[in-house]
Amino acid sequence: MESPRSLPLYLQIAEPLAQCIRQGTLARGDKLPSVRALARQHGVAQATVVQALHWLEDAQLITARPRSGFYVAPRPVALPEPSTARPVRRPRAVQPDWLGQRVLGRTQPEGMVSFSSGTPGPDLLNTDRVRRAVARAVQQHRHLLCTYPETSGHAGARRALARYAVGLGCSLDPERIVITAGCMDSVALCLRTVTRPGDVVALESPTHFSFLEVLQALQLRALEIPTHPRHGLSLDALQLALDTQPVKALLMVPTLSNPLGSCMPQAERKRLVQMAAQHGLAVIEDAIYADLAEGDTMRRTLKSYDSTGHVMLCHSFSKTLAPGLRLGWVEAGRWAEPLRRIKDMHAGGQSAVLELALADLITQTGHHAAMRQLRAAIAVRVDQARQVIARHFPQGTRVSDPPGGLLLWLELPRGVDALQLHQACLAEKILVAPGSVFGTAGRFPQGLRIGLGGDWSEQHLPALRRVGELAQQALACRTK
Repeated sequence: MESPRSLPLYLQIAEPLAQCIRQGTLARGDKLPSVRALARQHGVAQATVVQALHWLEDAQLITARPRSGFYVAPRPVALPEPSTARPVRRPRAVQPDWLGQRVLGRTQPEGMVSFSSGTPGPDLLNTDRVRRAVARAVQQHRHLLCTYPETSGHAGARRALARYAVGLGCSLDPERIVITAGCMDSVALCLRTVTRPGDVVALESPTHFSFLEVLQALQLRALEIPTHPRHGLSLDALQLALDTQPVKALLMVPTLSNPLGSCMPQAERKRLVQMAAQHGLAVIEDAIYADLAEGDTMRRTLKSYDSTGHVMLCHSFSKTLAPGLRLGWVEAGRWAEPLRRIKDMHAGGQSAVLELALADLITQTGHHAAMRQLRAAIAVRVDQARQVIARHFPQGTRVSDPPGGLLLWLELPRGVDALQLHQACLAEKILVAPGSVFGTAGRFPQGLRIGLGGDWSEQHLPALRRVGELAQQALACRTK
């Protein structure tokens, strides 16, 4: 462990304050000393104090009030966390639950209060900032509207992505980056590159429904690996799978996994990369949620530890900037050229103008501040939802406590069937996602994913309370 004096200056200021908050010495709502006062106290520049306060904001320990200062934030409600999934002995052919399309689809019936989305809606995203960037790109590069785009993406956009990737701990060659039509497009390209029909792909359990769809489309078999709700995929279980099964690739989300919201510790990430090199395993890393993680260290990718090219890094800004741009990117390591050839044959390029608008957005001076504001707004919403769950869901309900993002994973008490609860909610025009759509063969019958994104309204928290009441009624009927 680092000694206090070996820490960066801003952490030498932030860590003692964090300890006082966590121990209760500084209570909820207490005002912190001003930036000027803290700078005098520690003998540092005010910019260093601001950096420390931003670190505390990212950790959801303090909140800023305009023209007033910084205050200790409300602490999240303490609730028991979900259990880790049981191991699966052998790979399975993937047959995603048909319900997933209805639950996770983009179009919902009018009047439906939906908890299906983990993507920030227009109320959280700065649509004006995006509009201005697109308008500038059209004005400055309008000639590109009349030419076919490069398959790998505009060179200027790829350079901007390489600079952005430094914040993920990566040093990437822009020439090896390929811009795609979104993160799932990147994932599918990676799978096409390193697998053939019938191959086994390991993935987290529970996992993102769209991953199961892609595996089914490519005729791949899924091997679900137990995943802890806080620490992520079990490397011991993965090692057993590698020793006993013909695993060709691993598909995972190490930062804010979907649906659990788990974050793999950095030591485990390093160990995983070493395992991949030892076994010749292709690791497809989906880092789409990295910018929503509350701490800088959580954003460091598996790719940052990769010296052998076994990690294929996939990313997009759909969860942080503009889902409508439909742009993602991939750096495929030792498979970079085969992946590029597959994209040449099957997809072609995207809009160069939109790629340059994205490059503008992620290189703007205020981009990091915008991400901090987004994380702070999301944290407030998640805390509100957890409070509703604590008060109105049946006793014994377990809830994830992710360090960022807009997804909560619930494990309902035995006696409450999540699929039946989903149907009861539909009757009242409330949409929740039952756990069965996040695994194979009907796993997670008590699981429930609550997405707090999309078109959020004042109806959502009362609707979530109603979901809890319906769960209470279901449990009461079972225990009679």
